[in-house]
Amino acid sequence: MPSAVVSFGRVVVMGVVAVLVLIAGVWASWGTAQHVMLTKGRERGTVEVARCAAGVCEGPYAPESAGSVARDRVVLEDSVAVAAGKTYAVVLRPGDGEAVRSGPAGVLYAWVPLGGALLLASVVVAGGLRRTRVAWVLAGAGVALLTAAFVAV
Repeated sequence: MPSAVVSFGRVVVMGVVAVLVLIAGVWASWGTAQHVMLTKGRERGTVEVARCAAGVCEGPYAPESAGSVARDRVVLEDSVAVAAGKTYAVVLRPGDGEAVRSGPAGVLYAWVPLGGALLLASVVVAGGLRRTRVAWVLAGAGVALLTAAFVAV
């Protein structure tokens, strides 16, 4: 009897941990992904990156959507995918006017935290729940997402 209780408790606790890891991955991704995926009513355009310093890149913004206004300077997060002298399709966040990459590369890059969460959850599912097939599916989805983001960006 005690071994059944311990086994059930392990499954419940590890299940909760796996679900919390996945929820955290979605939560971390959604902050950027919502702007990239739900572009209706948002300002869309391009940024020609003039310079990058201190973790951000900046440059002039050229509008492409109705109601969007040209700006002399917008800020874009500096990542391995942004280089000075190149032009990127962006969406401006409402309120702060910070630019977020759009298009397929922007969507995949926004969901990178979920890819990491899928990999982490696969370890929890394999070790804590002893569900190796489900763990392989989670790990495969995480690797596919991270690889697609790497290739697209």
